[in-house]
Amino acid sequence: MKTTAGFRIYTKLNRAEPALVELFRDLAVCDIDDVMQKIAAANSGIKPMNQVKLLGTAVTVKAPMGDNLMFHQAIDMAQAGDVIVADGNGCTERAICGENMMQIARQKGIKGFLIDGTIRDSEATGGLEDFAVFARGAMANASFKGLGPGEINVPVSIGGIVVYPGDIIVGDRDGVVAVRPKDAKAIAEAAANLRDAQAANLELILKGQSDRSWVMKALEAKGCSFIEKTWDED
Repeated sequence: MKTTAGFRIYTKLNRAEPALVELFRDLAVCDIDDVMQKIAAANSGIKPMNQVKLLGTAVTVKAPMGDNLMFHQAIDMAQAGDVIVADGNGCTERAICGENMMQIARQKGIKGFLIDGTIRDSEATGGLEDFAVFARGAMANASFKGLGPGEINVPVSIGGIVVYPGDIIVGDRDGVVAVRPKDAKAIAEAAANLRDAQAANLELILKGQSDRSWVMKALEAKGCSFIEKTWDED
């Protein structure tokens, strides 16, 4: 029996409502990750390539190393407000996209690229004021195109996290997270509450009024020993 696995395109995508995506506009990735139990962010190998915040709905691509045929197709399929999320198997020897692809996507209203792989024409990303790029770095060698295979709108792996088609993608200078739409409202509310609490705590710190008693309480609760000697007297 012939299978389509590995070379297929799912043309339908359940996108998060724009109002749901906008809940994350002013939220930091650190706060979102904290309320998602501090395990939601992609690893530090995925870095911002410019200073633009990434926010949009995931159109996912699974691409073989060294080829970007499916990446090109995903750009053609994506809509304004989407983010192209490309799993390039972490390949750093061939760039999966460059300036031309960024500009084509940008003109369509696509909000950015999130890539587990590398890009080229990296200097051009600095001039993109409304288009975010996250990747593992830059590489001059280009991908081949027209070879395939690959898949579009399937779950993919990006820096150690799973991104599902239609997820809300949020990225800033600290990293990137993916939020399932069904959880988004609760996560956004919790992150906003944490943001406000953190701001209040910072105000106390700046006034010299921060309560540090919790440190000693935590040590004592864990049974830490306090020894009134230097280490070499013991």
